[in-house]
Amino acid sequence: MARILAVHAHPDDIEWLAAGTLALLSRSGHQVAIVTATAGEGGSAAFGPEETGRIRQAEAKDAAALIGADYRCLGFPDLGVFNDDASRRRVTELLRELSPDVVITAAPVDYHPDHEAISLLVRDACFAAPVANYRTGSAAPLGAIPHLYFCDAAAGRDREGRPHGRDFAVDVGDTFALRREMLDRHVSQADWVRKHHAVDDHLAAMEAWARRVGRDFGVTYAEGFRQYRHDPYPRTPHLQALLGDRVLSPPAA
Repeated sequence: MARILAVHAHPDDIEWLAAGTLALLSRSGHQVAIVTATAGEGGSAAFGPEETGRIRQAEAKDAAALIGADYRCLGFPDLGVFNDDASRRRVTELLRELSPDVVITAAPVDYHPDHEAISLLVRDACFAAPVANYRTGSAAPLGAIPHLYFCDAAAGRDREGRPHGRDFAVDVGDTFALRREMLDRHVSQADWVRKHHAVDDHLAAMEAWARRVGRDFGVTYAEGFRQYRHDPYPRTPHLQALLGDRVLSPPAA
């Protein structure tokens, strides 16, 4: 059994980008944890930040439970995630507590500053987690750097609208209905996404994106990923091995 940790910025980010893959892993008996950097307290015009944060964390917990995953929030403020030492130590302590074999996080370039910041924090925390003299709390240092993967940016593009590359995709046709149900648990976001992002139906928009990725790889629904292989991070395809024939290679140029 492998331990899988998925860390993104806000409740519902993972459901948009990687929940089908996490559902496959959970179904195969692996231990899955979903963590958000923030409670997403900025995601409402109807409630204040504290109430919005409580609502969104409850929704995230309900969504994670659908695949038997644990959920927790790191407690950074919405639109207030920064790549500084105190934040890195907090994320490093999380990794030491959960001791994951595989870490999945946000793309390094994306439209939202919290997405980019948590990506950098997780990348650097993976490096720091085995460093015994980097003190973070009561959890023991890890024995090695975990395998690190980035999921797609929103709409697969950076802030300038340029598409980013992928190493592989995962065929999530068998778990797409479950992924959709997970996103549907984020009831509070339907109105907010309509208001702030001009997206009339966030479930339909997520499905359209999964279809688009799938079309690139010749299946109905897919989720894209890139493995971070810079020295001294692990280069072996651990997540790919766990997923087996669900892994799809990029189409030939």
